[in-house]
Amino acid sequence: GCQGFLLSPGWQSLLSFTILFLAWLAGFSSRLFAVIRFESIIHEFDPWFNYRSTHHLTTNGFYEFLNWFDERSWYPLGRIVGGTVYPGLMVTAGLIHYVLNLLHLTVHIRDVCVFLAPVFSGLTSISTFLLTRELWNQGAGLLAACFIAIVPGYISRSVAGSFDNEGIAIFALQFTYYLWVKSIKTGSVFWSIGCCLSYFYMVSAWGGYVFIINLIPLHVFVLLLMQRYSRRVYIAYSTFYIVGLVLSMQIPFVGFQPIRTSEHMAAAGVFALLQAYALLQYLKDRLTKQEFQTLFFLGVSLAAGVVFLTVIYLTYTGEFLCHYTYVCLLYSSSYAKIHIPIIASVSEHQPTTWVSFFFDLHILVCTFPAGLWFCIKNVNDERVFVALYAISAVYFAGVMVRLMLTLTPVVCMLSAIAFSSVFEHYLGDDMKRENPPVEDSKEGLGPNIKSIVTMLMLMLLMMFAVHCTWVTSNAYSSPSVVLASYNNDGTRNILDDFREAYYWLRQNTDEHARVMSWWDYGYQIAGMANRTTLVDNNTWNNSHIALVGKAMSSNESAAYEIMRSLDVDYVLIIFGGVIGYSGDDINKFLWMVRIAEGEHPKDIRESDYFTPQGEFRVDKAGSPVLLNCLMYKMSYYRFGEMQVSGGEIPEAKLDFRTPPGFDRTRNAEIGNKDIKFKHLEEAFTSEHWLVRIYKVKKLENREPLEHKLRSIVPRQKYTSKKVQGFHVSQHSLC
Repeated sequence: GCQGFLLSPGWQSLLSFTILFLAWLAGFSSRLFAVIRFESIIHEFDPWFNYRSTHHLTTNGFYEFLNWFDERSWYPLGRIVGGTVYPGLMVTAGLIHYVLNLLHLTVHIRDVCVFLAPVFSGLTSISTFLLTRELWNQGAGLLAACFIAIVPGYISRSVAGSFDNEGIAIFALQFTYYLWVKSIKTGSVFWSIGCCLSYFYMVSAWGGYVFIINLIPLHVFVLLLMQRYSRRVYIAYSTFYIVGLVLSMQIPFVGFQPIRTSEHMAAAGVFALLQAYALLQYLKDRLTKQEFQTLFFLGVSLAAGVVFLTVIYLTYTGEFLCHYTYVCLLYSSSYAKIHIPIIASVSEHQPTTWVSFFFDLHILVCTFPAGLWFCIKNVNDERVFVALYAISAVYFAGVMVRLMLTLTPVVCMLSAIAFSSVFEHYLGDDMKRENPPVEDSKEGLGPNIKSIVTMLMLMLLMMFAVHCTWVTSNAYSSPSVVLASYNNDGTRNILDDFREAYYWLRQNTDEHARVMSWWDYGYQIAGMANRTTLVDNNTWNNSHIALVGKAMSSNESAAYEIMRSLDVDYVLIIFGGVIGYSGDDINKFLWMVRIAEGEHPKDIRESDYFTPQGEFRVDKAGSPVLLNCLMYKMSYYRFGEMQVSGGEIPEAKLDFRTPPGFDRTRNAEIGNKDIKFKHLEEAFTSEHWLVRIYKVKKLENREPLEHKLRSIVPRQKYTSKKVQGFHVSQHSLC
C-alpha cells in the first residue's frame, strides 16, 4: 500500500506486473501436487462427465454437442446433454484445445481439461486485483491477488484435474463484479456492456450466476434507500438488466428462467423500481409539491398492488416453483433433510462448521471484518457493493459448505484492504518524507512500535502461506479415483482399485451392458468404463434413483425383480471394510433407504434398518432386515472368511487379534457371515476389495429375445426373419 511513495509510475507498473505474474505462478504451481504425486488424471465425479462431454464436443463439433442425446446414462430414459448443462466449461476447454492445435501444439484434450483450472486461477488473481484496486488502492489489490492465488477456499475447487464449473466460474464472477463497479463509477455504457458479456460467460459456466443477478439488484436497491441515486446508477443497471437478460436466455439450459423463476424476480422488481424512481425524479422538478405528493402516493400504491397480484398469480400457477426447493435450501439448512433427502445426502450441501472457516481461510477470517469496517467507515457507491457482497456471502457460506467458494474472494479482498491500511498507517508517515522530524517519534508512534507491528503482520502472512501450502498438499490434492496409504516406515502405496474395476468393465463386459450402482459413481462408470448406467450424478430423476435405492435396500428376491425390470446386467458397489475406507456404500446406505422410502413408503421404512435401541449396526445385533438386504450381502460376501490385515493394506501381515470378518471401517465383526446368492454371482473384486462387481443371472430358458439377438449381432439392424419361433420385423428391436 506504500509503494507509491517510493516508486515512479513506470517502476510501480513494473512492480505490479511482476507481483501479479508471481501470484499467477504461485497459484498455478500450488495446484499441481496431485499431478506430481500421481499423474495427469481427472478427479472426483462431476469432472468425469465434463471431460466426457468436452471430448464429445471436440470430436463431433459444437452443434452436435448441443444436440447430443446420451444413451449411456439414465437407462432406459437417456439424457439430452446439450439442453441440461452449462456449456461454458466445455466450450472454453474445446476452444483452448482448438487454438493450441491451430498453432501446431499437439495437446490431448485430457491435458487441457486437467490444467484448465490452475491456469484460470491466474486470471482470477488478476480480476481480484482489478476489483480491489477500484474499491481501495493498488497496494490492496496486489495483496488480494496474492491471497486468492493460494487460499485453500478457492484451491479446493481448482486443483489440477478438478475439471469442474467452479474452476472458471470464480474468474467470471470476480470479473463481472469488477466491470459492474467500473460501470457504477463511470456511468459508461461501454463498461456496462462489458459487464453484460462477462455475466453471459458466467451464466454459461455455472448456476452460481444467480448470486450475481441478486447481488447487483440488491446493490442498486440499497443505493436508492441511501438516496445515492444518480444517472450513473440508472445507466449502469438499466443496460445490465436488459442486455444481460437477453444474453442469459441464449443458454439452452437457462432458457426462459430469467423471466419465470422466483430467484430472478428481485432483478426485475428493482429494474421496475429504478424506472419509477427515475420518472419521479424527472417529474419532481416539473410539478408542484402537492401534485408530486399525490402522484407519488398513487404511483406507490399502484406499483405495490401490481407486484402483489403478480406474485400471487405466479405462485398459484406454479411458475415460482421451478427452483423453489433449492432456494429454500439456501434459507433453511434443515429443509433438504426433511423434504429432499437426495440433496441433503451430498456432503457439500451440509452446513459449514466453524472449523471449516479457519481451515479454508486461516487468518483471513479474523482480518476481513477489519477490512469491512474500513469500507463502511469511508463509504461510497462501490464500497456499499462490497459490504453487501461480504454480508450475503457470509450467510450463504454458513448455510452450505459448497458456497464457501463464493465467500473466499470477498474475504481475500477485505483482508487485503485491512493489511494495506495497517501497513499504510504504520509505514506510510515515514515514507512520505525523506527526513521526518525528530519529534514525530514523541507525538506519534515510536519506531519500536512500528517495527513490532510490522513484524507481527509479516509473521501472520508467513503463517498464512505455510498453512495454505500444507492444506493444499494434504487435503485438496488427492484424486478420489486413486487412493494412497502409508506404511509405518513412511513408504507410500497406491490403491488403484477404481480404475482397475472400471478397466475390467470396459474389457470384459458387452459393449451394451447396463451397470447398476449408486448415483455417485455414474459419471465415472460412463467416463472410464464406457458402459450404460441407470443413474448418475445429475440426479434429475428422483424416482429413478429411489428405485435403485429400493433395490439396494430390499432382499435379494425383491431386488432381482427390480433389476430384471431395469434390464440390469451388472451391479457395482464400493466396500471399504478391508482397508478402512469410510466413503463406501455401507456408510451411504441410510441415504439410499431414505430416498427409497420417499417414493416407496409401503415397501421401505428407515426404522426397519435400526436395532430396537435405534442403532445402525452391522454385527450380530444388527437389524435382520439390514443383515439380509442386497447391499449388505454384496458388501460382505466371502468377507466372513477373511482375516483382515493389521497394516494399511491387505499385503501387510495378518492381524490375528481381530476375528475373521472384522470390518475395519465400522470396527465391528459382521453379523451375517454365511452369505449365499441365488440370482447374483461375483464377477470381479478389486485388489483391495474396494470395488466389487456382481453379474445378474438370467432366468433359465427364459432369456429375453433381445439379449440373445444382441449376443449374436450386437446393435445391428435386423431384417425380417424367424428367430426361435418369433417373428422379428425390421427395426423392431433397434
